[in-house]
Amino acid sequence: MPSSKWQALPTEARNPRSRALDTRPTLDIVDLMVAEDRAVVAAVRRERARIARGAEMLADALGRDGRLLLVGAGTSGRLGVLEAAEIPPTFGASPRTVQAVMAGGQRAVFRAREGVEDDEALGQRTMRRRRPSGRDVVIGITASGVTPFVRGALVAARAGGARTVLVTCGSTTALADLADLVIAPQTGPEVVTGSTRLKAGTATKMVLNMLTTIAMVRIGKTYGHLMVDVQATNAKLKDRARRIVSAIAGVDDRRAAALLRRAGGNVKVAVVMAKTGVTASRARARLAAARGSLRRGLAP
Repeated sequence: MPSSKWQALPTEARNPRSRALDTRPTLDIVDLMVAEDRAVVAAVRRERARIARGAEMLADALGRDGRLLLVGAGTSGRLGVLEAAEIPPTFGASPRTVQAVMAGGQRAVFRAREGVEDDEALGQRTMRRRRPSGRDVVIGITASGVTPFVRGALVAARAGGARTVLVTCGSTTALADLADLVIAPQTGPEVVTGSTRLKAGTATKMVLNMLTTIAMVRIGKTYGHLMVDVQATNAKLKDRARRIVSAIAGVDDRRAAALLRRAGGNVKVAVVMAKTGVTASRARARLAAARGSLRRGLAP
């Protein structure tokens, strides 16, 4: 019987390859970390079927105007915050649509407040304030799989009717009743024992990237590999929007810029105008009828 309830967790295991870490030359440590990170890709790939299922679950929810709520504490919570912050400018989703729920609130994003992760009741209360419903998907993110705040949030999400996903690098034993879907890449012990900001964090970021990106692709937020719902809020993104219009519509840069001005900066509207010859208002109506899909909006 272990003296600690955390001792047996995969994320707390000691890595035999890094036992003498502090005595090794710096370049050797670099090589060791690179070698360890190679295992992350294989671990994520083994979860490919569950990742695909999760992405379809998200796409279904977002296609019905539901929300994605990402819940976590510490490193896991910050990865959720990063995902929620980057989806709106990349894919034109409303900040209401993709939300991060961080244990300890906004202050905990910038400075660790590790104690708050131990409060399961707080997780339940925090989630209930978001009023989860059957249209929503809630993703709980916890490297160990045992974070009480995340567990509480998932319990409240399910009680509200939301579908739930758990992303963890912990053991899947006894986790099946916590979420509708468990995605659990087994990344093995960290180079620094218990530091899940390393391999576990990398695997988690990969999984979240896949879930959200594939869901956005499925609901028409890209045309091929081009981000046609990009929000052109700075010089780089304005240039990207112009290049996207030019590439899809087959027009020169000057024409693309003019179309974007008439379209109010909306890439999809500009492309439909260029390809069909309609006005901006008719292009918007055509896209609305196609549920925002540029490919369907351009179909005869």
